[in-house]
Amino acid sequence: MAGAIVRTRWPDVEVVTAGTHVVEGMPMSWRTRDALGALDVRADGHRSHQLRHDDLDAADLVVALAAEHVEYVRRVHPAAAGRTATLKRLARDLAADPDRPLAARIEALGLADVALEPWEDVADPAGGDLPEFEACAREVHDLLVQLESVWR
Repeated sequence: MAGAIVRTRWPDVEVVTAGTHVVEGMPMSWRTRDALGALDVRADGHRSHQLRHDDLDAADLVVALAAEHVEYVRRVHPAAAGRTATLKRLARDLAADPDRPLAARIEALGLADVALEPWEDVADPAGGDLPEFEACAREVHDLLVQLESVWR
């Protein structure tokens, strides 16, 4: 959801989406598609992709939706740990001081060592009905808008 929203709202931002435990090549669920559609966001042709070292090498920032995803990056891709955080933490901490260069703001957060907390997770709608997916899409959208200074 987050990648599709960023691509739609800020089309000049390069986005790679990947999961931490996926079956490669699967299309998004109809619930995800419809929830994004309610926000006028499309992700035609999207297929699942497992996170790889190559995905992280050039990334300025790695945005996770749950602490478990950050823990996965720290464990499997430690070189990217200092650029990886949950969307909620970034919305709270990174948007401050938008005039400073992004790399300096990321470094100042000490992301490789920050303690992950339960409040950071975006609730996973998996197994829920369309209203849960729509609520998740809206939450992700609103958090991304808080980070608009990062995408500009």
